[in-house]
Amino acid sequence: QVQLVESGGGLVQAGGSLRLSCAASGRTFSNYYVAWFRQAPGKEREFAASINWTGGSTVYADSVKGRFTISRDSAKNTVYLQMNSLKPEDTALYYCAAKSSNAPSQRPTTYNYWGQGTQVTVSS
Repeated sequence: QVQLVESGGGLVQAGGSLRLSCAASGRTFSNYYVAWFRQAPGKEREFAASINWTGGSTVYADSVKGRFTISRDSAKNTVYLQMNSLKPEDTALYYCAAKSSNAPSQRPTTYNYWGQGTQVTVSS
């Protein structure tokens, strides 16, 4: 069992940056594949980025590629999402999710553990 807590969301102008953090407690976080998803009002939850156990392999949605960077610090049991060049369409509730299998996945249903989410709002 692992518990996830997101932080770092907020209100930012278009073109600005934010760094989200996903802190884990419970089990060794380095044995979990971790992803960031986001959900805008009235829309389905969508994949943003993911990272494998070692941090050596990452996957990005086309909509964030080149602007967002996912990373992990095993010593701190934390995964980060650095978001640059933010756009109003990035506005959403951002969730951290984890699963024990190291296979990449963009489907929310494959993730066992979820945080409560952190709100990101980008003004135009």
